[in-house]
Amino acid sequence: MMTATLDIATVQAFLLVAELQGFTRAAEALGTTQAAVSMKLQRLEAVLGKRLVERSPRAVRLTAEGTVFLDSARALMQAHDRAVSGQQPARQQLSLGISDHAAGPELVPLLERLHLVSPQLALAVTIDFSRALLDAYDGGELDAVIVRQEGSRRGGEKLTEDEFGWYASPRLQWRRGASLPLATLAPPCGVRALAVRALDKAGIGWNEAFVGGGVTAAAAAALAGLAIAPMARRIAPLGLVDIGPAQGLPRLGSSKVMLHSKVSDPLKLAALRTLAATFRSVVAAG
Repeated sequence: MMTATLDIATVQAFLLVAELQGFTRAAEALGTTQAAVSMKLQRLEAVLGKRLVERSPRAVRLTAEGTVFLDSARALMQAHDRAVSGQQPARQQLSLGISDHAAGPELVPLLERLHLVSPQLALAVTIDFSRALLDAYDGGELDAVIVRQEGSRRGGEKLTEDEFGWYASPRLQWRRGASLPLATLAPPCGVRALAVRALDKAGIGWNEAFVGGGVTAAAAAALAGLAIAPMARRIAPLGLVDIGPAQGLPRLGSSKVMLHSKVSDPLKLAALRTLAATFRSVVAAG
């Protein structure tokens, strides 16, 4: 009697379907089609003689047997990656820049998934303004950047589109006609420029009550009731509310979050495909 053997590619497909909760996102991460991923899962289920995934139009869920197999699949992939990386003479590094106003709750699962898929790839992550990151990218200092779309710049891959708002603590006291206290990042922050232009056009006076070195600091000032922070709804922390509609503040509109990359190395390309699929998956789940 022949012993069934597991194919690494099918196990990897199963893990991506489980982690990203869908065949479409898994296909994006693998750079293949949804049908190809589905066929891999069917082959794996046939080898194991178990149904691993429940498929429905709205969601993909692991069966009880799929949940049990998940830990074994992860252990197998980790052992495989250790064996492969042990044959490589040097560890490669992926240098990634992420705009502070684009790095929301997706950052943790992004790094976690990148590490699981490419543990042999060292990550160098820079958080900065979109403009500064694009300059570094154009200068060859970064392999890839996740930034807000800048002006007329073309190219890149759209990850999501964010709506902006005026976020403040419910405790903030501000009356129309008074100078609007802002919590912003220092220039050349594009979101700051967007907010200032909108206020000036609407004829609303403003003052910078708080200038932070990053979005986390600006959000903290807003949570403390010191000021109003213009930011994307996706990254606004719990405890802040968009007071714009109630206070008659001008709409800030939306902004695309783009991935720019110029890598050709297969390992880095695979990591970036996983990054893009994970980002979209987390945004959709949120």
